[in-house]
Amino acid sequence: MTIKLPPVRGTLTENRDLSSLTWMRVGGPADWLFQPADEKDLADFLRALDPDVPVFPMGVGSNLIVRDGGIRGVVIRLGRGFNGIEIDGTTVTVGTSALDAHVARKAAAAGVDLTFLRTIPGAIGGALRMNAGCYGRYTADVFRSARAVTRGGEVVTLTADDLNFRYRQSDLPEGTVLTSATLEGPAGDPEALEAMMADQLAKRDATQPTKDRTAGSTFRNPAGFSSTGRADDTHDLKAWKVIDDAGMRGAMIGGAQMNEKHSNFLTNTGTATAQDLESLGEEVRKKVYETSGLTLEWEIMRVGEPAAQ
Repeated sequence: MTIKLPPVRGTLTENRDLSSLTWMRVGGPADWLFQPADEKDLADFLRALDPDVPVFPMGVGSNLIVRDGGIRGVVIRLGRGFNGIEIDGTTVTVGTSALDAHVARKAAAAGVDLTFLRTIPGAIGGALRMNAGCYGRYTADVFRSARAVTRGGEVVTLTADDLNFRYRQSDLPEGTVLTSATLEGPAGDPEALEAMMADQLAKRDATQPTKDRTAGSTFRNPAGFSSTGRADDTHDLKAWKVIDDAGMRGAMIGGAQMNEKHSNFLTNTGTATAQDLESLGEEVRKKVYETSGLTLEWEIMRVGEPAAQ
């Protein structure tokens, strides 16, 4: 599509292939990729951009499948101007392009326990968007506030009520770009926190395919059921278990595979297209429903258009 773009201080790239920017290494081009210099550059750009032009904020691509036809409009990807980390007591203020693991390490060194972030792939923006968590702790537990730029170019402060955190999701108006977050964790001994993270890493590497080309967990854990038969949010039932029970561990379509080491990790074995990956995921959902009556919900975000036929 033909798009008239306002002047920027950052970088604008036309017809930018996105496959190299996602952990799955699949996907077509964006009409435009914008990497703003700073928050003001981002706000000025969005304020001046035709409101009919679609905008998609993209993090480090750790939990994302871009379809083979790419993304129409402007993809916004924050870089070095948005990765700062400042610590004051137990309060940690971070740019949303800062990697979760880096934030966990810096916080631990300062005696702040954000250790659960250490093994979560991706950046803080994605952690906020998905309410990322592990080991019984979630981003919502440590969240205090966030700064964002709306699609209209207004800089706003968001509270937990605004984001409405839930299991693996939050609310964010379309086109809004998160730029920074203020988190607060409990105080802890730096050496003890470092030891805790080392233990977490060892457990992760023993159970997950960390050296394979994946996008983290493919499906959310299904909600459990209470004694009355009503769904609850305990998630004692694991996605990998119902995938195994459906006989889909190791299943393949093209170059896509449900990982043999952990069956809730959709994997690009080297030749997969985005269509292969999404088709296999949908086949898994179908088989799980047939065998258990459960409908698995995607945790990986799928965006863009399929390849032209």
